[in-house]
Amino acid sequence: MNGYFAQGLEYIKGVGPQRAELLAKELKIVTIGDLIQHYPYRYEDRTSFHKIKELSDADVSVQLIGEVQSIAIIGRPRKQRLVAQFSDGEARIELVWFKGVSWIQKNLKKGVRYLVYGKPTRFGGRLNIAHPEFEPLSEANERGGRLVPLYHSTEKLKRHFIDAKFFSKTLQTILPAALQHTKETLPASLIEQFRLIDKVQAMACIHFPENLQQLEAVQRRLKFEELFFIQLQILQVKTEREETYPGIILNDSSRLTEYYENHLPFSLTGAQKKVIKEVYADLRSGQQMNRLVQGDVGSGKTMVAF
Repeated sequence: MNGYFAQGLEYIKGVGPQRAELLAKELKIVTIGDLIQHYPYRYEDRTSFHKIKELSDADVSVQLIGEVQSIAIIGRPRKQRLVAQFSDGEARIELVWFKGVSWIQKNLKKGVRYLVYGKPTRFGGRLNIAHPEFEPLSEANERGGRLVPLYHSTEKLKRHFIDAKFFSKTLQTILPAALQHTKETLPASLIEQFRLIDKVQAMACIHFPENLQQLEAVQRRLKFEELFFIQLQILQVKTEREETYPGIILNDSSRLTEYYENHLPFSLTGAQKKVIKEVYADLRSGQQMNRLVQGDVGSGKTMVAF
C-alpha cells in the first residue's frame, strides 16, 4: 500500500476526527485504502421507475418521480410525525416520517419535484411510504435509474449518520484521486488470458457500476485477484517450508511390511499393494508429505490438510 492509501480518514471532507475514530473502532476502517476496499455487500436496483396508481403493499421497494404538494406535522410533540402528500400527476401517496422530523422539515420543500425511494405499506386502508429516501429531481437522475451500493455499518455508526449514503458520498469524494494512485496488480498475460478488466476500472465500478453486466465483470476480476494472491501465498509458504525443513528419508520399511503381511486378517489386493509401493517410494524420496489431522470442532468434525 503506497503513501496515499495509507493516509488516515480524518482529513476527508465529511469525515473528520470523530467519525474517523468511530470507523476505526466499529469496522476497522483506518486508512483510505481500508475505505476503498469496504466493498458494497449488495446493490439496490433503481434502474426503473413506478407509477403510484400501480403500487401495492406487495412491492419490495419502489422508485417514484413526483411533486410534494403539501407538508404537515401531526401529533403531540413527543409523538409527532411529518406527512407529505406526494403526486406523480396521476395519483397521490403519503410519505411519512416518525424520526428526524425537524431535519425533514428543513430539507423537504412543497412544490419541488423529487425522486423518492421506499417500500409501500398499507395503513388504514391506504398506501403510504414510511421514511423514504428522497433527492431533488435533476437531469441526471431523471434520465434513468442506477444500481445503488449498500455498505455494512453498525447501529452506533448509523446514530452518527455513517450509513450507506455516507459511504457512497465519501467514496465519490475520494475515488478520483484514489484511481490516480491505483496500480495494476496482475500480469498483463493473465488479464488477456482470462479476459479480465483492469484494476483501475474495477476499483471505480465496484462502488458505482453502471449496470448489472459491468458489475458482473468487476466482481469476476476482484474475485480472481483475491484467489490468485491466496494461491501465491500458499505456494510461498510451501516453498519456504521445504527450504527450511527438508523431508526425512525413511529407508527402513520393515515394520510396516511385517504388519500387513503377518497381522492383517486378510490379504491385500493388487491395487492396495501398488499404493503401498508408492508410499515406500515417497518415504525414501525425502520429499515433505502432507498429513491429515482429524478432530472435533464444535459439535462437528473437521479434517485439515497441511
